[in-house]
Amino acid sequence: MTLLPGSGDPHRFGTEAFYAALGRAFVAMCAVVPFLFLVEVVDQGLAFGLDATAGIIPKRIDGLDGVFFSPFLHHGFDHLYSNSIPLILLGTFVLAAGARRFLWSTLLIILVSGLGVWFTGSPNSVVVGASGVIFGYLGILLTRGIVERSWWNFAVFVLVGLLYGWQLVGVLPTDERISWQGHLFGLLGGVVAAILFRRRRHDPYRSESTLPMP
Repeated sequence: MTLLPGSGDPHRFGTEAFYAALGRAFVAMCAVVPFLFLVEVVDQGLAFGLDATAGIIPKRIDGLDGVFFSPFLHHGFDHLYSNSIPLILLGTFVLAAGARRFLWSTLLIILVSGLGVWFTGSPNSVVVGASGVIFGYLGILLTRGIVERSWWNFAVFVLVGLLYGWQLVGVLPTDERISWQGHLFGLLGGVVAAILFRRRRHDPYRSESTLPMP
């Protein structure tokens, strides 16, 4: 049996490989949220006070390590609940495009968002939460449809825009309790990640061997 070019490509919409990749990504992201809840349960149950000790404290050296730890911490379960669904949904679409790209993109978003908060935030605040990463994934999905010129990514662009486009107001200074800096720099980190780690287009026929004409 001869397979059509791209029929096993997980990046091509409609193939079995595509749906399998999307399913695996969804399961993986669903496993992330219970881990975040476990961290919150341990933090509150044992009164570790991780928010204060491992969160980002802007413009202070002792708060710089929070750049890496803050995405795993939240100000209570209500904060975590509000981040869970968008984290699963947006993360699924980002992860389905490849685990390596997902990991590098997430790391870049964490760095850009965290450092942006550290440099521009108020030194009297402590910033925690996965919101910066969520906005980063939003930035990836909104940009990837353009830079990769894929119909599937354009569809995701429209879907995400309809579902979460309204959240873009979160990059503007509003509620003092919300780190708009984390949202803004997370979004910018996602845009940069979508460009740096974009999938190069190629002709599926080029990799096939061709017999010379007699």
